[in-house]
Amino acid sequence: MDTTKQLKNVISFCSGYAGIERGLELAGLELRTLSYVEIEAFAIANLVAKMESGSLDPSPVWSNLKTFPAHLFRDRVDILTGGYPCQPFSAAGKRAGKDDPRHLWPWIRQHIDTIRPVRCFFENVEGHITLGLREVIEDLESLDYTTTWGIFSASEVGAPHQRKRVYILADSSLSNGIDAETYPQRANSNGERSHHSEINKSGRVEWGAELQHKQIGELRQIRGDVANSDNAGQQPSKRQGQARHDIGRRGQELANSSGTRGATRLSRPERSDKERHSEVANNSGDRSGWRQSADQWATEPGLGRVVDGCSDRVDRLRLLGNGVVPSTAAQAWTVLEGQLWQT
Repeated sequence: MDTTKQLKNVISFCSGYAGIERGLELAGLELRTLSYVEIEAFAIANLVAKMESGSLDPSPVWSNLKTFPAHLFRDRVDILTGGYPCQPFSAAGKRAGKDDPRHLWPWIRQHIDTIRPVRCFFENVEGHITLGLREVIEDLESLDYTTTWGIFSASEVGAPHQRKRVYILADSSLSNGIDAETYPQRANSNGERSHHSEINKSGRVEWGAELQHKQIGELRQIRGDVANSDNAGQQPSKRQGQARHDIGRRGQELANSSGTRGATRLSRPERSDKERHSEVANNSGDRSGWRQSADQWATEPGLGRVVDGCSDRVDRLRLLGNGVVPSTAAQAWTVLEGQLWQT
């Protein structure tokens, strides 16, 4: 075992397929995951299969976040990650917030207070901005963490879809004394901490739409296309351009199921002569919908776009739907860490 490298100790909450951890690796961090916490059986099986294949380091998997033995890891964790359940905040659901039985933030806050990780890195849906994000930021700052957050999309790292997500980065080193060896770029003489929330002239803390518009404006200046539903024509800033290029290039295969950009649509299956004659008779010979090209994907037996014989298809879709695009997580970490350095 190589003991010369300074690995970051990580605990992963609501791990899924470990997309956040993969994103941190794409961002250049070398990790040692102390434990995964995941309740979904198929996601756990996926993590175990990766460990058995050697693509993940062996780590225990705890199945219930509410009973996680956090006291065993106090002051031993560099980064605590988590894509906690989005259903309480998602526009696709009832947005019941803290009344949703899947709302796990209170337990995560308790574990943060017990473990005292140096940094926390969380992911959730865009709807979290208007429901629940304020409480998360306030809880983190009450625990003496400096926080920043932003909206990041899969499209800005090369994927053909938007998939906007909110990422939150919290750091405790400003308020608890800076380790100049671990975070040399953050060392300063006064150790002052800054809050991501703002106080207006009346002394009221600004949240919701007021602060959201201010922060989105700042992020647009830094990243060019953040929080913008139409990314066409947007250009990255010089300061972030190279980092985005590197992350986007490394994530192309992760972001695109075919491994290439601009893949053509799947062609329809060949029709018999009888079917073609029948179609001519019924549709006046209109064949405009049929495409034939050498560069199209090969058709599957009589099923067109439907996957033929994919095992655990529903579980796989569920795992992907709840998962994190690793390249987006890498982009979020890079940008948000840069914002913390500027505080």
